[in-house]
Amino acid sequence: MKEPEVTPQLAEELGLKREEYERILSILGRKPNYTELGIFAAMWSEHCSYKSSRKFLKRFPTSGPQVIQGPGENAGVVDIGDGLAVVFKMESHNHPSYIEPYQGAATGVGGILRDIFTMGARPIANMDSLHFGELDFPRMKFLVEGVVAGIGDYGNCVGVPTVAGETYFEKEYNYNILVNAFTLGIAKKDKIFYGRASGPGNKVLYVGSRTGRDGIHGATMASEEFSEDTEEKKPTVQVGDPFTEKLLLEACLEVMDKDLIVGIQDMGAAGLTSSSFEMAGRAATGMILHLDRVPVREEGMTPYEIMLSESQERMLIVAKKGKEEEVKKIFEKWDLQAVEIGEIIEEQVIRGYFKGEKVFELPVKPLTEEAPVYDRPRKKPLYLEEVKNLDPLPEPEDYEKIIKQLIIRPNIASKRWIYRQYDHMVQINTVIRPGGDAALLRIKGTEKYLALVVESNARYVYLDPLEGSKWIMAEAAVNLACVGARPLAITDCLNFGNPEKPEIMWQFEQSVEGISQACEVFETPVVSGNVSFYNETNGKPILPTPAIGMVGIKEGMKKVPQNYFAGEGNSIYLLGSSPLSIAGSEYLKMLTGEIKGELPSLNLELIKNSVEALIELWNRGIIESSHDISEGGAAIALLEMTFGKKIGFMVKLPKDIRKDFFLFSEVPGKILVEVKKGNAEKVIEVAEKWKIPLTFLGTTGGERAIVEGVFDLSINEVFHLWDSALEKTLTA
Repeated sequence: MKEPEVTPQLAEELGLKREEYERILSILGRKPNYTELGIFAAMWSEHCSYKSSRKFLKRFPTSGPQVIQGPGENAGVVDIGDGLAVVFKMESHNHPSYIEPYQGAATGVGGILRDIFTMGARPIANMDSLHFGELDFPRMKFLVEGVVAGIGDYGNCVGVPTVAGETYFEKEYNYNILVNAFTLGIAKKDKIFYGRASGPGNKVLYVGSRTGRDGIHGATMASEEFSEDTEEKKPTVQVGDPFTEKLLLEACLEVMDKDLIVGIQDMGAAGLTSSSFEMAGRAATGMILHLDRVPVREEGMTPYEIMLSESQERMLIVAKKGKEEEVKKIFEKWDLQAVEIGEIIEEQVIRGYFKGEKVFELPVKPLTEEAPVYDRPRKKPLYLEEVKNLDPLPEPEDYEKIIKQLIIRPNIASKRWIYRQYDHMVQINTVIRPGGDAALLRIKGTEKYLALVVESNARYVYLDPLEGSKWIMAEAAVNLACVGARPLAITDCLNFGNPEKPEIMWQFEQSVEGISQACEVFETPVVSGNVSFYNETNGKPILPTPAIGMVGIKEGMKKVPQNYFAGEGNSIYLLGSSPLSIAGSEYLKMLTGEIKGELPSLNLELIKNSVEALIELWNRGIIESSHDISEGGAAIALLEMTFGKKIGFMVKLPKDIRKDFFLFSEVPGKILVEVKKGNAEKVIEVAEKWKIPLTFLGTTGGERAIVEGVFDLSINEVFHLWDSALEKTLTA
């Protein structure tokens, strides 16, 4: 098949700007051929090069005594003691999941799993952050069902539990849903593997599934806006095979355990192109690749297609000299192919051959560390002044009616319909099941536990990207403390609109700054992450949506933390303090249909002290349960604490406050704790030690949820409304 003529117009069709094409001509001193142009287009895409975000990501704190590997590798690595490390990362698969929800979400899970085991870690937990549009919008129920099934089927088949997550519904995601996948694995800290093509003369092996035409231009598709012809992009969505992934996982871990390789990388976005160039770039080496040796599953595949295919379940390995046959035998044992397709060279260039003919020759550095970096214009959006103006709301006349309406809203109602499709108990490490404040996993052979949570709230960031991003970080840290764990580090998935628009870049910069400031306070370095730009259709962007995956550590277990009332006659306290505000709240959105208000500033140091106090309370076994106040405010948090054992409460609100602001404020930093009478003095002592407010609210007991003079509700009635609302809507 004759290759298309390379022209500036063709370069633009592949996603390269005119000035980028001119830069390629300057680098090469000649016109690239079609395959070379495709390689540049993929490696210089936003998805692979981070050309709009790299300047700002440098602001993140990325080091600390616990950090073994920060950003720049396939995943971050953090020391947890006992000779062990956790390896984790979060990635987006937004565009593919909107086009083909089942395969888009499934291959998102597959890709992030490979990022973890390519570092030498056995994956032990998945999480997800999902953002959908309105459930009555065309295709939306189909998208929800497909994404959830794709995540569940892939994780379940590979045998990695999905232990936590979040799901939001907002009209701004009607045309651009977000599917962010997180995986964490455990490794010996002295047995971490890296994606580096070291050692001239070492052989390069292709392992895993055959290469097909699926996923070609997936990286460039993820680096542009959607339009009316989105459906035509289906060929760029990869197809996953979780059973092959399981075999690949075991084979890779075995060759690592036997110390047979020097480098390994997943063929993810941009496939063989990114894996080969990135591995060579990290090691300051080059490669010879024989593309006709690459196993293919379709006839007549061209060098261009082989280099840019994003077929799943494939890895690139650099074997130790003399160990190639041992590597091949192990993969053969697992019914997988391992084929020698090239070797490492000293010269920092990659040459590709096909049937003896050289089909491309490109320098490594311009495609990796010297890829374009832009300092795009930034401008504060005009809408920010308008949304601050919040018209006064009258206090509700009927709080019971308001609460019954609030508790069935998709963002608050139980997500059990979603997480019951995930196997969360496989590997038998799960201590706290989905639906709690955070997941808790035991680390076999130790007295340690890992806590995991993923958090985002785009409304906050829309109203104030700087402060809203701090809110998300604070909520994540509090959630970990609610299971007694101390925050260790984070990964992120930063989902925004078109970076070529100054307003979007301003949101992004402010969000990065907010996350950075909060990371410093909570001592949680950023060790990995992902940026997803161009999440908009026909010029309408999503809400700015940074998602934070936070990992914490818990030493020992006096009692299993829970977020529901444990017994009758216990005291309920409010631990910590934050301003009362309904800005960006579900309550305000329900009443007005708008996202409005001015976010109050958080005292992050005070919240950190609240986190430390809560950790101490759990470590000493002083409290019976705890639950953070978030979506829906204190009213919803109190009700959720009744749902575990159907134990009610009698609460009296503090004087001189506006009841609806107290009950429906979502400002992070306040935690409900349940205390036995004999432990009240100990709780007061801990609060005083950490200099944080402690307010007595009431007691547990009975079958009703009562806030004196405000509402008196049947627990069973409210639970049924909350538990069945989302499923009823999705299956209607």
